[in-house]
Amino acid sequence: MKGKPLYGIVGKNIGHSFSPGYFNAKFLREHINAAFELIDLPRIEELTGYIRSHPELKGFSVTIPYKQAIIKLLDGLSAEARKIGAVNCVKVTPEGLTGYNTDITGFGESLKPLLKGKNNLNALILGTGGASKAVAFVLKKLSVPFKFVSRNPDSNQLNYDELDKELIISCPLIVNTTPAGMYPFVDTAPNIPYRYLTKNHILYDLIYNPEETLFLKRGREAGAVVKNGLEMLHIQAEAAWKIWQG
Repeated sequence: MKGKPLYGIVGKNIGHSFSPGYFNAKFLREHINAAFELIDLPRIEELTGYIRSHPELKGFSVTIPYKQAIIKLLDGLSAEARKIGAVNCVKVTPEGLTGYNTDITGFGESLKPLLKGKNNLNALILGTGGASKAVAFVLKKLSVPFKFVSRNPDSNQLNYDELDKELIISCPLIVNTTPAGMYPFVDTAPNIPYRYLTKNHILYDLIYNPEETLFLKRGREAGAVVKNGLEMLHIQAEAAWKIWQG
């Protein structure tokens, strides 16, 4: 592989990722001389050694749990990534590593069609990791008020135990940014009171493997509009490719 441009996705326990399949199919289809691989690291600090031993690396995506932790290893940030405080795309150049956030493009473009005809929406963002920062950024731009829900909340967040009927009904948009339900732990789901969901709700899960998480299944059974993160993955991947080729 030496000499062939290399791209990848950095994370921990990411064997479930669809990114290598997506990009390698793209390379084959578009006759691009490049490769894309998993960069599965037990510790983000190991990335430095990986880059040193792979001089052909031109760029990489970043996923759970390193979207915030990677910032300390970067030489620069785009204005949006700096404002969000999370990175999911890194360009490698002779001058160093620059971080970007294409999750905002992927999430925003895939969410907008679901909001047509919806007014005065409020939202709940489940989770407070790196992906939640991009979701919050998008919702602010769309003027959708939101509250974070966390297992270990601070004064500005809700605890899952606080999610009663009134809160669920008043927040028709619920976005899961946690790994609950991600393959192979498909029998898990965020601990919200699903019995209060209605056909007026929209449930968006950033997870795309499995195609229908337990979170989305319970929403669908309640008549809610549901969407997984596969389209978001494709949109943000193409945005990342433009950055790497920029």
